[in-house]
Amino acid sequence: MTARLNLTLVAATAVIQLLLGAGGAQAGSAYDSKSKPARPPVFTDFGNPEMVQILGYDDNEGNSNDAMEPFISRDGNFLFFNNLNTGTTANPTNLFWATRKDDVTFQYQGEIGGEANSSGSLDAVPSMDSNGNFYFITTRSYGDVGTPGYLSTIYSGPFAAGTATPVNPVPGAAAPKPGLVNFDEEISADGNTLYFTQGNFNFFGTLTSTTMMVATLQGGNFVVDPNSAKIMKTINDKYLNYAADTSADELEFFFTRTNLKVGPAIYMATRKSTSKPFGAPKKIDAITGFAEAPSISPDDLSLYYHVKNPSGVFVINRVTRTVKP
Repeated sequence: MTARLNLTLVAATAVIQLLLGAGGAQAGSAYDSKSKPARPPVFTDFGNPEMVQILGYDDNEGNSNDAMEPFISRDGNFLFFNNLNTGTTANPTNLFWATRKDDVTFQYQGEIGGEANSSGSLDAVPSMDSNGNFYFITTRSYGDVGTPGYLSTIYSGPFAAGTATPVNPVPGAAAPKPGLVNFDEEISADGNTLYFTQGNFNFFGTLTSTTMMVATLQGGNFVVDPNSAKIMKTINDKYLNYAADTSADELEFFFTRTNLKVGPAIYMATRKSTSKPFGAPKKIDAITGFAEAPSISPDDLSLYYHVKNPSGVFVINRVTRTVKP
């Protein structure tokens, strides 16, 4: 079981691409419905999609290198991202950073230094709280039976001057058993709440279902909130849901939902209080194409995400709104 999972422990995008590339849901999955999906309710406040330029990393059309899983730091000064989600030793997925010049222009600074990019296969899906605590997904220790990193894929460490070190498994965030994999995490702005997706992989390494979860910091460990299922009731449905992102006040929740018949789309849901469940999610209508991995800006007016361009390269885009509802 573990050996097979190590081959499939990649960020969600790669898994979804494989499933979609196979012509729809794989046999035995939960997504074999033959009915034509109804058009979901939409959210129309965001508009004006445009490409984000990472100077020194891509060209004006975004055709140099793949840029995926964007995260805008809570002060707006940094863009974190990873390259293509291949997750192999020959073509590793690594973490990068860039500094802000304006809302759609960042200056590439290189790979994140220190211990972040040390797994040799996959280090991806960056996020960071307001205190500079950097979180990411890594495959380095999931199969290390008898070690503190066993079944752990969510790591963290302090970020400073382009370096994250030391990094360690996030206490309490390991999967409960082999076959379950925690991925696509995001830490809240205050550092007290961890949002992530738990994927269920079968013996053959096929992702069969996902559950988005909420954990809170208690005594130095993250503990799944006893109300997690209730909070995420409208988010978790029969489709694949992943790539959580929250506004600083945690009242807006952005994520990716994939219907394997039509591909991924970015949704959002809102709530009136952090003690309440999220309301029914709606698709962000202005975001089209193969789009995933949202990240809201500190002022809540720009939503960044990655999308596959006409050349087949993943680039970072953003959509905007004039005021937060």
